[in-house]
Amino acid sequence: MANVLFFHMCFFVLFILLCQTLTGAYNSGFSAQLIRQNSPNSPFYKSDKLHMHRLGLFYQVPKKSYAPIGPFARVTSNNGDYLMKLTLGTPPVDVYGLVDTGSDLVWEQCTPCQGCYKQKNPMFEPLRSKTYTPIPCDSEECNSLFDHSCSPQKLCTYSYAYADSSVTKGVLARETVTFSSTNEESVVVGDIIFGCGHSNSGTFNENDMGMIGLGGGPLSLVSQFGKLYGSRRFSQCLVPFHADPHTSGIISFGDASDVSGEGVTTTPLVYEEGQTPYFVTLEGISVGDTFVPFSTSEMLSKGNIMIDSGTPATYLPQELYERLVEELKVQSGLLPIDDDPDLGTQLCYRSETNLEGPTLTAHFEGADVQLMPIQTFIPPKDGVFCFAMAAAIDGEYIFGNFAQSNILIGFDLDRKLVSFKPTDCNNQ
Repeated sequence: MANVLFFHMCFFVLFILLCQTLTGAYNSGFSAQLIRQNSPNSPFYKSDKLHMHRLGLFYQVPKKSYAPIGPFARVTSNNGDYLMKLTLGTPPVDVYGLVDTGSDLVWEQCTPCQGCYKQKNPMFEPLRSKTYTPIPCDSEECNSLFDHSCSPQKLCTYSYAYADSSVTKGVLARETVTFSSTNEESVVVGDIIFGCGHSNSGTFNENDMGMIGLGGGPLSLVSQFGKLYGSRRFSQCLVPFHADPHTSGIISFGDASDVSGEGVTTTPLVYEEGQTPYFVTLEGISVGDTFVPFSTSEMLSKGNIMIDSGTPATYLPQELYERLVEELKVQSGLLPIDDDPDLGTQLCYRSETNLEGPTLTAHFEGADVQLMPIQTFIPPKDGVFCFAMAAAIDGEYIFGNFAQSNILIGFDLDRKLVSFKPTDCNNQ
């Protein structure tokens, strides 16, 4: 989501849970463990032996793993997005927000909440927290929001909208965030600015309690932690959504987010100070050895695609998408499905296990990123695998989170770099 909850194609309905647990109180940064919603470690887990075993979803993963040192905290997600668990207030209350590199504001649904979407868990009650502090409307933090105003009590009220017309309205405030750790000690981070949403609507479901903005703007969690840890950088290592449900991935901040070692490639981040989305330059995509350029009709523009953890699918120019589909048909050697109205015009194949090939390579400026079938084909239903990319209909090109799985991706806002490293993101 780039100010951004993009429409999801119907077959991209997945469940991924982000669990962040603090492994220790390191001033250099911290790490967050990512767990899908169908994991037994998820608070939303429901035992379902049919879930993945019927699909035969076992695969070869990269040998190198990634295990950063740092604090942990729980998180949750669904529908192909990631939900991070934050513990807010005093006394602490667990809240779950969608993790989104395409937006900035951290917000949760708060009482009283009129016109809000249905939420399964209790809403955050600011009046019960001893550390909840509303921000005045004449403050620098309030002025950093595009759409803000003053309440009769001179408090900073906001309205924050997303591309799919979802909206949150409420009061900007400071609050204490508490993370748990593997040694059962608590790590407290004070004065985190967040939105206490009192009127929220849009494409949310009952597990969503708000949003965790990881964009590049001044109020994002990345920027706020940057002030604490001395650098505005983070990394993520997402497990494939149809991996073993007992596995998990990692999100890290500060020094714990370092991406280094064998196999790392780096591309310039086309980023300006205060900008929210993370744009990079995609030169083209290869299917096997066949290179398909990003565009054949116009000069390649810098920053032509956004890396977005809040969007499952990858959205490409129409011409690029169509040529990729044709190359996949030729090189796969399989017969595409053309008699299932539920699948529409997607490129899909009947198979009990994921495809063995071909391999795609995303050619970013200075960085070639190999994408295996587990990152480019997903199962919308039993015995069917579909291409997890689509043609963008609004000119917004996105490198989605399906393609980002099993890659350690580092975002360094200060150095304006994005790093990629093929990684086994399971059990981190």
